[in-house]
Order: sequence, then structure tokens, then C-alpha cells
Amino acid sequence: MRNAIIIGSGSYAPEQIVPNSFFNSILGTDVDSWLREVVQISERRWCQDEESVADLIEKACQAAMDDAGITAGMVDLLIIGTDTPEYISPATASVIQHRMKMINAATFDVNAACAGFVTALDIGARYIRTDEDYKHVMVVGAYTMSKHLDLTDKKTVTLFADGAAAIVLAAEDKPGKGFLAGKLQADGQYCEAMGIYGGGSKYPVTHDLIDAKKHKLQFVKKIPGEVNPDVWTKLVHDICHKANIAVTDIDHYFFTQININSIFETMDRLGQPREKAATIMHHFGYTGSACLPMAFDQWKKSGKLRPGDTVLFVGSGGGLAFGVCLFKL
Repeated sequence: MRNAIIIGSGSYAPEQIVPNSFFNSILGTDVDSWLREVVQISERRWCQDEESVADLIEKACQAAMDDAGITAGMVDLLIIGTDTPEYISPATASVIQHRMKMINAATFDVNAACAGFVTALDIGARYIRTDEDYKHVMVVGAYTMSKHLDLTDKKTVTLFADGAAAIVLAAEDKPGKGFLAGKLQADGQYCEAMGIYGGGSKYPVTHDLIDAKKHKLQFVKKIPGEVNPDVWTKLVHDICHKANIAVTDIDHYFFTQININSIFETMDRLGQPREKAATIMHHFGYTGSACLPMAFDQWKKSGKLRPGDTVLFVGSGGGLAFGVCLFKL
């Protein structure tokens, strides 16, 4: 059966490294110790003033195409998962299609907050499965949340960072390989709990908007800490049932990198070794919709991923949005 196979990946993070000590200075308190000991973040990457999300995506896409052995003209569909787009409109995917001369690619963005990449990956795989016009699909996760941070807000400024990564899907007929299953779900009751609430039609750009900092990332209402472990654990069991495999059959777990303790708790609940779960927040901070493909690319480059391995992507984001995608490499 025609299926979506992962044939390449690439990632890019800005060159500017922001150590924890930076926040000690601007916040006037020792946050470095807490970040290292509790969430295991020591540094992150932020864009320079002149950099934007499209700059990061362009580099990640080129690396992914080089890895996959394809050219820009071979991309039939470009899907970008991001909630920090180049513009409100048009789509960031249009910007990248033009810059990189992906002249044959259809384009669109997906905004499922930090679940954007896994949502886009699910969509891209299904396009390949159902339509012969799509032979190569580029799926991107990208994040430049540093542009939307309030430097005085201790709850957000120390965690969020920038990055982009891409995965190339190809249409191939290799039984037992490629996209095995996917599932998306949401819990919209938290739509006003966390986000960037200014700049859209509800709160258009005005001086009042800027004064109220609605153009900045805000934690408005507390989201229960058990939400991610609860939902992730259930989604893993659901997708294993759907694909008719056991959790022990999954070789590598790629979770949203918002909290290392949520990842470890989920692995403990699943009865799986914590070492099966990728963790990259130590040097990259939290990179939103980019963190899943970034983690995949990091593990791939390190030699941890091998042909025949089963990998699971588990994403969650504001809204709340969730998704899982299961692949055989």
C-alpha cells in the first residue's frame, strides 16, 4: 500500500545562546538553580532582532532536503506548524515556497499551538496515502516565541525559546514501513488559559493592546499539571491499540519538551525506560511546535535511530490541542 515514509530531517536553532544567568540579572533573583535542578534547562537559543521565523525555517528545510536527497522542485506540499508566524496573513508557508523556489509545492500553515507539528505530520501522511499527486511532503515545526516574551514575566521568559525543524515524507510502497497510525484531540475549555491574545480580530493592534501586553505570551489561568501525563499516557495506549502493537514495541518516544518531569512521569506510567524518551530542552529550552522534529533530528544525527525502529511523536499545545503519530523507520 502507498504510504508516507520519513526519508529526511533537518533542524536549525539561532546562533544566539541565552544562558540562565541572563535571567538572574534581569529578574533580580537566582532562577538558574531552579531551572537546572527542576526542569533541567541550562540555556536556550533566541533570534537576533533581525531574524524571523522564516529565516529559521529556510535553514531547517534546506538541511532536510539535503538529508533526503531531494531538491526544492520535488516538494509537492509544504505544511508549516507554527503559532509564531511570519505574518498574521499570508501564510508563512507561502513565504518559504517563494524563498526556496518550491515552485511545485502547494502550501498552508497549521496553528494547533505547540501541537502544530504533530498535527501537520498527521495531515501530510494522510495526503500521501490518499492522493497520488503528492510524492514528497515537507512538514515543518517552527517557533520564535522570544519575539513575544515579556522580559519581566518570570513564568514565561525563562522557558521559551526559538527553533525550527523539518521532516520530509515520501510516497513509497514498503509494507510495514512508514506511517502506522495517528490521532488528534482537543480540550477547548483551556482556550483562554495561555496564549498570545492580541493582534487578531478580538484584540486588534492598538496602543491599548500594547499597554495591556496582550501582544505578549501570557499565562492567564492555571492548567493542571497532570493534564499532559494523563492525556499523553492515554494517547499512547490508544494509538498502540489502533496500530495493534504494545507500548514495549515503541523504540523511541518524542514528547513535547515543555517539562522533563511530565515526560518522565508518562514513561513511568507506561512502564517504559525513561531513556527511550528524547529530551533536548537542556540546551534548547522549550521550542514549541519545533521541539518534536528538533528532537527527532538530534537523535537521528546521533545515530540513535535505525531502520526498522518504531517512533512515536506525542504533541500538546495551548487550546488545548493534542496529537500522536506513529511511524516505522
